[in-house]
Parts: sequence; C-alpha cells; structure tokens
Amino acid sequence: MEILRASLHSIGFMQMAAIARTTRSSMLETVRQDYIRTARAKGITEREVIFHHAFRNALIPTVTIVGVQLGGLLGGAVLTETVFAWPGLGRLVVQAVNGRDVPVVLGCIVVLSVGFSFVNLIVDLLYGFIDPRVRSMYQ
Repeated sequence: MEILRASLHSIGFMQMAAIARTTRSSMLETVRQDYIRTARAKGITEREVIFHHAFRNALIPTVTIVGVQLGGLLGGAVLTETVFAWPGLGRLVVQAVNGRDVPVVLGCIVVLSVGFSFVNLIVDLLYGFIDPRVRSMYQ
C-alpha cells in the first residue's frame, strides 16, 4: 500500500501544482472581466457569480492543461512503472525495448497514441459542455 501511495504521489504532485496555478491565474483574469462586474451589479450573489459565471469560463484553460497532462501521464507511466516495479504498459515497453521485440514496442506505441487521441477527444467534447459559445459554433 505504501508503494502505491508513493507512486501516485510521484505521478500527481507536479501536475497538481500546474493545474492549481493555471486555475488560479485563469480565475483572476476572469473575475476582472466586464460581464462579472455586470452580474454583480444585477444583484446576483457572490457565490453564484463565482461558480456560475466566472468558474465555468475559467475552466477552459484548466481543462486544456489537464488534457495535456493526462497525455503526459501516459508517457510518464513508463518511468513510474519501471521504478516501482509495477506491471503495466510502460514496463512492458521497457522490457520490449531491452529484448529488441519490435512488434511489442510498436503495439504499445499504437495503444499509447490511441489513448492520447482519446484524451484529446474528451477534452474537446468537454469544451462544448463548459462553454456555450463553443457549443453554439457547431449547431
């Protein structure tokens, strides 16, 4: 259990810091926009202004960063699985490279590429759910 915790920490801490930094800067930029000032002037509660108006618009850069980092996690799993001796695709790639097993290396690269493409598809679909302007472009 301790190994699992250590490996999850090694994978997630750097990404968590980047996500928090991106979310914070995006929120600070969004809160200064005119439509936020207008929503406050209408008398909407601060909580509703932040969560309904500001946070949804601030999520676009955050979702982008999360998508890119998930793709990086697919590649970073090679190092983590090798260091912590976890069975997985990353460790299989290392063993296949060491054994000069080209078909296994190519298969693993194809699987990782499809996974990365799937993550990018999910990110693009999330844009439509988060931002109505993106959704209206495709209707």
